[in-house]
Amino acid sequence: MADRYKSFHDLSASERLDIDYRIRALDRKSDAVILAPHGGWIEPKTSEIAEAIAGTDLSFYTFEALRNGSHGDLHITSHRFDEPTAIDLVGRSSTSVAIHGRREDGTDLVWLGGRDTRLRDAIGSSLQQAGFGTEINRRLPGLDEANICNRTRNRMGVQLELSPRLRTSLISDDSLLEIFCEAVRYSVRTSGTL
Repeated sequence: MADRYKSFHDLSASERLDIDYRIRALDRKSDAVILAPHGGWIEPKTSEIAEAIAGTDLSFYTFEALRNGSHGDLHITSHRFDEPTAIDLVGRSSTSVAIHGRREDGTDLVWLGGRDTRLRDAIGSSLQQAGFGTEINRRLPGLDEANICNRTRNRMGVQLELSPRLRTSLISDDSLLEIFCEAVRYSVRTSGTL
């Protein structure tokens, strides 16, 4: 489904903050930010997963739809995602990891994308060692320089696409979520960019 809005300016002119959508951001002065630009009802459970990865020390951002509707109602494609708080927070960071949801495809593979191929591959390796399947994302590669995950000081970041089944499994099993989060956090901490 095509996006209804092409920019945050367009969205905010028609939708109501804290009624139709909300923005949550925690600037922890870390050099890494974990974000879910399509949280809430857009790509369910991505906000919760991103927040769990951020923990208490990494910066966190999410844009959340507060009402159920079609996927495209409040979805702004990642290379057009220009919400000012996100742009500012990501732009002051050297590392970003964006958590996204994708359609069910019958697998629980984590699709790995983004311009930071070193961190992308490190996260993939850590997730595999933790028991999660991964593959390089050919369909939604996250390589556009304007993609919100790539708007860091280094002009690159990582994008993880999770299936509905994997998101549900993570949210319903605290120990599985902890293993997933620690695998991502380990790679962020040891990537050499922090």
